[in-house]
This record gives sequence, C-alpha cells and structure tokens, in this order.
Amino acid sequence: MWEKNNSIYDVKEIRTRTTCYLGVGAIDKVDPIMEALSDMGHRRVLVVSGRSSYRTCWGKVLKAFEKHGVSYVHYDRITPNPTVDSVDEAAQMAREFGATAVVAIGGGSPIDSAKSAAILMEYPDKTARDLYELKFSPKKAAPVVAINLTHGTGTEVDRFAVVSIPEKEYKPAIAYDCIYPLFAIDDPSLMTGLPEDQTRYVSVDALNHVIEACTTVAASPYSILLAKETVRLIAKYLPKALRDPKDLEARYYLLYASMIAGVAFDNGLLHYTHALEHPLSAVKPELPHGLGLAMIVPGVVKNIYPARPEVLADVLSPIIPGLEGTPEEALGAAEALEEWLFSVGVTQKLSDQGFGEEHVSKLVHLAKTTPSLDTLLSLAPVTATDQVIEDIYRCSLKPLKASAAVRG
Repeated sequence: MWEKNNSIYDVKEIRTRTTCYLGVGAIDKVDPIMEALSDMGHRRVLVVSGRSSYRTCWGKVLKAFEKHGVSYVHYDRITPNPTVDSVDEAAQMAREFGATAVVAIGGGSPIDSAKSAAILMEYPDKTARDLYELKFSPKKAAPVVAINLTHGTGTEVDRFAVVSIPEKEYKPAIAYDCIYPLFAIDDPSLMTGLPEDQTRYVSVDALNHVIEACTTVAASPYSILLAKETVRLIAKYLPKALRDPKDLEARYYLLYASMIAGVAFDNGLLHYTHALEHPLSAVKPELPHGLGLAMIVPGVVKNIYPARPEVLADVLSPIIPGLEGTPEEALGAAEALEEWLFSVGVTQKLSDQGFGEEHVSKLVHLAKTTPSLDTLLSLAPVTATDQVIEDIYRCSLKPLKASAAVRG
C-alpha cells in the first residue's frame, strides 16, 4: 500500500481550519509556532495539561518559550472527563496572569478544556456553566495551540469541545468557529507510551467519529471518503500498535486516522453514539469515553444500518468484509462489529460497568435533556425516539449474541 512509500519522519503541514504538523519530530515545530505567537504579540500564555503526560514534550516547549520571550502560567489539574470547575479555575489563572493565548498539551480533555478557557478569557463576565448550558454564543476566543498526545479525539483540528457539569450529570458539547486551534502538533513519537487500554479506547473514539459522520443527515461525500480511510487505517494499524507500542509507523497512521476523523465529523457531525455515551460518563466520570462508545456502537449500528446500508457496508468493509449493503444485514453487521471490538481487546459491555436495566430510563432522560445532545440526536439517520434510544441502551447491556439468545 501507499503508506510504505510515505516517510513518517517527513513532517507534513496539513491545513484544515488549523495548521497541523504531522510526523515524527513534529514537536520541533513548537519553536516556529512560539515565534509566530510572539510576533503576534502573545507573549503571555496559559498552559493547560493533565498532571504528568505533558512531561513527554515539556523540555522542548520550555526551550521555545525561553527562546522567543514567552512567559507562562500552568494549569495542570485537568482530569479525564473534565469539569466546568476546572475550566473556570484555568480561565481565572489566565486572567490574573494577563495571558492572551493558550497552549494545550494532552489528549481530548486538556485540549477541550483549553478551548473552553480560551473563550472565557475573552468573556470575563461569563462562566464555564454559562458556556456549557448554552447561555451565550461566543464569537471570539484567545488563540489556541494544541500539542496532541493521543490518537483519538481529532480535537486538535476541529471546533468542538466537551466538558461536564457534575452536579447535573450533564456532559454537553459545544462547537464554535472561534475555537479552532491556530496551530496543532501531531507527533507519533509522543504517543508510544500510551497504556494498552488507552491505545484501544482512543482508536475506538476515532472509529466512532466516522461511523457517525458518514451516516448523519449532514453527511457528505467528503465525510464518507474520510470515514472509509479512517476505518481502513485503524483496522490495519491498531493490532500492530497493540503488539508493539513503540511501533512508530503504527502510531503515525493511527494518529493520521484520528486527525482525518476529526475533520470528517467537523463536516459530517455526530449523532447517536456520542449523544448516548455522554450520559454514561457524566454519571460515571471514571468511565473512559472510548470504552463507553465501544460498548454502545454495535447497538447504534443495529438501529441505523437499515437507513444507511450501502454507506456502512462500504465504510466498514475493512473490518466487516462481505457486507452487501442491504437493510436485512443490520443485526449481522452489528454483531460483526462487536466481534471485531472484542478481537482488539475491547470486551466490556454496560453491565460490566455497573449499568443495568434499572438505569435505562435515567440515561434516556439525560440523553434527551443534556444541553446540545438534542442537536446530535436530530442529526441521526433514524428519528431519535425514546424507543430507539432505549433499545440502543438495552442491547448494549450484554453482548448482542447473548442478548439475542435471551430474547429468543
């Protein structure tokens, strides 16, 4: 395949709304990026990260800061499934320091939090709860630089961010043009230390992005094209990364797949899987987002396949060969997708995480009432009735074949 003739060490400049640097050694681009920020007058920045992963590139970031006269304040308390309180704290830190730009270092949680803080830096009279309860529509944000440390979210090149409101068990999403990162760095050498489960879960996140982006009512030939290539690359390179975490070629193509998946859903948008996962990890914040998606996507495919059989048969062909694109294949396609997920080590279902039949009505309510999730549900290729949402949750409690045997 063409990948063998593409040098992963040749850092490429890929332009979406963000200028993204992709390749082994892309972290070195932090130097000209900081030069550009300094030249634009942004010499005080807020750094947003988790507690430790930022250290994989911190030396080079500090060197670039020092070289170009950029001073910083560092908020390093972002956790998985970050909260509005952390965003408010980071934004307040930025305002007190006089920061005018944001450097995010990490995966989806730090980058999404950084995007959110970047908005609040321009709207000092607003809070993160105002932002995520959709009480205002921002038109501006401080410039964001995203140094990405996982191959899953695509947030380094899109306009989306997700943050939880814990007391309401809400996990809304926002999407504004003003939070496209100005620059992004996608360097696979920063990801060889990802734990095995995280490698699985972030790749499944990218897979879900395109299963949704190619089947929404907003899907286009472009989102379908990107979806098929994303699935092909994940099918080929995820097993390789699991066998050898230091395989830079595997990390490169999983990272590229994640990036184009981000572009795909930036265009085609999302629907059921993300709308129904967000209540899961809002109720249970320790649940990894990618695992939540993996547990419910077979149920989603079962329900939407009859509405988009030709598209899904084509897009999923790298992991489910032999589909003919007929509505009658829906259950078989869903079961085959679940079998593939099990084959790469993602074997849990909702019951393994403590969810049962007694939780379904609450999850349906959250999916229908959490700010922004109604928009995602409105984009689904089949109408998001309570009955459909309930069915997706119920058939995600146990493996599909086991559930079918019980129903039988």
